[in-house]
Amino acid sequence: MRSRVHAILVARDHAQHLRRTLAALKAQTTPPEMLTIVLLGRDEQVRAVASASGADAVVAAPDGTSYAKAVGLAARRTPEGSHVWLLAQDTAPEPQALERLAGGLELAPSVWVTGPKLVGWHAPEQIASLGITLTTRGRAIELAAGERDQGQHDGESDVLGVDVRGVLVRAEAWASLEGLDHALAGADEGLDLGIRARLAGGRVSVQPLARVAVADDGVAGMPRPGGPGTRSRRAYAMRTALLHRRLTFARIVPMLLWWLAIIPVALVRSVALTVQKMPGRVFPEWGAALTVLVRWGALHRARRRVARTRTQPWSALTPLRMSEGELRRELALRADEPAETEAGHTELHFFTGGGAWLVLAGLVLSVLVFTPLLAWSTLGGGALLPLHTTVAGLWSEAAYGVRAAGLGTSGAADPFAAVIALLGSLTWWAPSQAMVVLWIIALPLALLGGWFAATRVTDRSGLRIAAAIIWALAPTFLTALADGRPAAVLVHLLLPWLFAAGSVAYRSWGAAGTASLLLLAVLACAPILALPLAVLWIVAIALGRGGIARLLWLPVPSIVMFAPLIWQRGFVEANWLGLLADPGAVWAGPRAAMDTAGRASVAAGFPAGDGAGWPALFEQLGWSGGTVVAFALLLPLVLLALASLLTPRLGAAAVLVGVALLGVGTAVGATLLFVQTKGEASIALWSGTGASLAWLGVTGAAIVAAQALGGAASRSRTGAARSRAGAAALIAVVAVMALAAPATAAMARGETRLTNGPSSTLPAYVAVAGIDDPNTRTLVLTPQPDGGVAARIVWGASETLGGQSTTDSTARTATARDAQIAELTANLVAPSGADVTQLLDAAGLSFVLLVGDAEGAGVSDPARMRILSASASLDQLPGLVAVGNTSRGELWRVAAPAAPAAVSVPSAQGTIITLQLIAIAIAVLLALPTAASRRASRRWPHLLVGPGRDRSGGDGASFTGGGGAGGGASVDRGAGVGAGGGAGAGGGAGALVDDGADEVAGADPQPGSRGGTE
Repeated sequence: MRSRVHAILVARDHAQHLRRTLAALKAQTTPPEMLTIVLLGRDEQVRAVASASGADAVVAAPDGTSYAKAVGLAARRTPEGSHVWLLAQDTAPEPQALERLAGGLELAPSVWVTGPKLVGWHAPEQIASLGITLTTRGRAIELAAGERDQGQHDGESDVLGVDVRGVLVRAEAWASLEGLDHALAGADEGLDLGIRARLAGGRVSVQPLARVAVADDGVAGMPRPGGPGTRSRRAYAMRTALLHRRLTFARIVPMLLWWLAIIPVALVRSVALTVQKMPGRVFPEWGAALTVLVRWGALHRARRRVARTRTQPWSALTPLRMSEGELRRELALRADEPAETEAGHTELHFFTGGGAWLVLAGLVLSVLVFTPLLAWSTLGGGALLPLHTTVAGLWSEAAYGVRAAGLGTSGAADPFAAVIALLGSLTWWAPSQAMVVLWIIALPLALLGGWFAATRVTDRSGLRIAAAIIWALAPTFLTALADGRPAAVLVHLLLPWLFAAGSVAYRSWGAAGTASLLLLAVLACAPILALPLAVLWIVAIALGRGGIARLLWLPVPSIVMFAPLIWQRGFVEANWLGLLADPGAVWAGPRAAMDTAGRASVAAGFPAGDGAGWPALFEQLGWSGGTVVAFALLLPLVLLALASLLTPRLGAAAVLVGVALLGVGTAVGATLLFVQTKGEASIALWSGTGASLAWLGVTGAAIVAAQALGGAASRSRTGAARSRAGAAALIAVVAVMALAAPATAAMARGETRLTNGPSSTLPAYVAVAGIDDPNTRTLVLTPQPDGGVAARIVWGASETLGGQSTTDSTARTATARDAQIAELTANLVAPSGADVTQLLDAAGLSFVLLVGDAEGAGVSDPARMRILSASASLDQLPGLVAVGNTSRGELWRVAAPAAPAAVSVPSAQGTIITLQLIAIAIAVLLALPTAASRRASRRWPHLLVGPGRDRSGGDGASFTGGGGAGGGASVDRGAGVGAGGGAGAGGGAGALVDDGADEVAGADPQPGSRGGTE
């Protein structure tokens, strides 16, 4: 005669699941003698079902009550000698389940705990759980979870632990073990019970023929992987259980050591989780660590329970545990299995598709165009300046703190200085040479970026090559190269990579980390692009179907890096428009006229208003109409881009055309913003960066149209249609190549503003002194056309590109230090009764440089008179010693220079730099590729949206929605572990599915693992 069974069923919601479970209990061949239902919360439907169930008792408890506590409430009603059967609303046993479980206890008196085979609620052929073990490092491992049930495990019996759902516990064991541990946060409760039973001398077994269907509602056991909130709760519960279990079963000395190591281990694991592209588990990691750290009462009770019943050594569990070697072998076997890929995934074919040859050809062309640069050590001209001579100096210019400018200030550095520091560090032996190398490889880098960006739009090798050529020959890019605008060149090189990474940031933490760094670099080089890119970011969040956390991460590094500048310039100085200022050296250079025709040139992508060199070429030939020719050569590309709006890929086309319109608006708007000054001149923002963004959208839209024409040609199966498709792209490419021909030829002839050096903007005499003493200060006086004098103080051996600050160029009011410099300048350039020596000592100056040649061409009469009078005045001052005329101007040295006053370091310097480094470090760790992230990326097609080709080469369905009329059916990614919702229909380019590629697929880093990585 078998013992009585007390079934305890805990329910919270899902009344339909509860009905099925109660029906399954009534259908048991040997039903339990007693049923107690514990209701959590106030769900009326669940309450009604429970009331009509005929249960012996219904106990109400608050909604937040854990499963272990709910079971404890009901277990008080257990009659003496009755086994305890633990159930939940979503545990529906098959008719013979209880009979077989109870039979297992009756036939084997040494078995204290026995568990059923858990199978899927809707997929009974799939095993959900059949025993749990531990690795030697304490990680919980499901032995058969996820496998298809083919009877391969029906001979299993002894295990270390079982899932708590459906477990049957012998009456005397339940009383001795004191039930479930309330401190486990809902994870590994059955495993903990099994370990305690084993240590108390009992056995734990599974009954594979006793099957129970489970739906993973989360009342008992862990909820099914779902949204970010569910994943966080799972991670918190699993980590809490592991830490609590480790402290519970360890001896006193190891337990204390483990307790002391909780915080350091959490820190190390946070870095590891970030590298593994699971940043969503960092907060649960710290939550679990802090919870276990302070919960001494629960730990004491758990250790006391173990001590009261323990009769066996921990080594008795060794045969039932999995060694790390066994785990590695299992993982190796899993890794050798063919990777599961989506139907839309294709290889990039960078080499076989001609991409590599294109980049190589671009390098050859660049060397031919910039041949003189091969012998240069420093690049000058335009907005170019030398870089600091040391790597330490480069990064000191990029850090928040003391600024080597003026009389010494402290505050925020432009993030552009960090970009320059990074470039200069690549050629650490001669940092200025980095700019020379950048100019030589800029063209092949633009081709490379354009090609990879095109992989998000088309799968055709020819169209990818076309996109790369169009991108690399953009008029705004060639203008930036010829005029010497480093920030604009960097923006054009970075934008295609930002497009390639940012467009898939929603589905991968690796892509999100990379995109956040690229976004920071782009905004550092062109702050005005923050406006259009913010619009695109908001649209992506509004239209996205998932990955919101990843999208929200994108601007975080940029916000952290720009925060000191935003506070200083925006909140303190109330100069919000100054935040949009172009970084680097302030230089007007050639620009389009500020009239209707000039703005039309800017909108067309000619920021300098030069028509890509065609007007100048026609003028040399004695012809007219060069501007018309330039606009005409743009027409095929623009028409092809507009034609994309008539293709089935309307969503992708609309987004790309929208990008183009935002870029055009930004470029035109930049010509209206005069936020910087140099001397007495106000200078508008450079419109070329907005034009680069517009060119990106136009190029992408044109490729979408060409891809659609190619698809139509493939469906029509006619040679004429295919020819028309190829001709459309070919005409656009040839037109752009023709458009770029004059500018490219001019650069090859050396008709640029680039110069060989200088290595210093100061005379060699000063540069040598500045190298020996970086605190050397030189007052540079520059007479203005109206007779005024502009004064600035240069520290060290030279002005540097990274040392330029938009804080100075956008200042709207004079500070006390500015007034001090103005007073000093006035007394130097004109005789006065003031004690100039005292003023020189207060400023800590070592040299005075008067720039300009009174006999030089193009010097205005007021400026000439000022140069002569200032030179005469400086010669008469007793505290100055004339050095003589130099290539930079006339130089004087201070006879007895005083030591410069020390500049106080901001108190917040360390905190700000630390926060910025943490933000960058997190982004870098997210961006680093791992084996798991590469496997996850193979589940996705490279194409973003729209019709592609299936593996057989035919016309495929839309990979990611992207709808619009005729967009095709979307591939359903709803199946499999880590799958998310299906793609939306007719939603446009933003209708992308999110399967949480990194986090869901990697939520349990190893197959069957539940404890996390150590």
